[in-house]
Amino acid sequence: MRIDKYLKVSRIIKRRTLAQEACDSGRVFVNGKMAKPSTEVKVGDIIEVHFGDRVFKCRVTSVDEKVQKNLASNMYEIIE
Repeated sequence: MRIDKYLKVSRIIKRRTLAQEACDSGRVFVNGKMAKPSTEVKVGDIIEVHFGDRVFKCRVTSVDEKVQKNLASNMYEIIE
């Protein structure tokens, strides 16, 4: 699954266009490398998103196309 779609489906970022803009501006990293919106993510990958002065770091635990809102947080495990 593409990183921009994953960020939207997992509800880490609210909208896909915002996820694409975050990737384009260099604020999203997958396994330590800067991610383009089309970067593929798989189970076990480490995602790092920079929100201003905060850093959100998580490990991907599942990659599902559709997830209910209350189960979206089960798609990742927070590291930092």
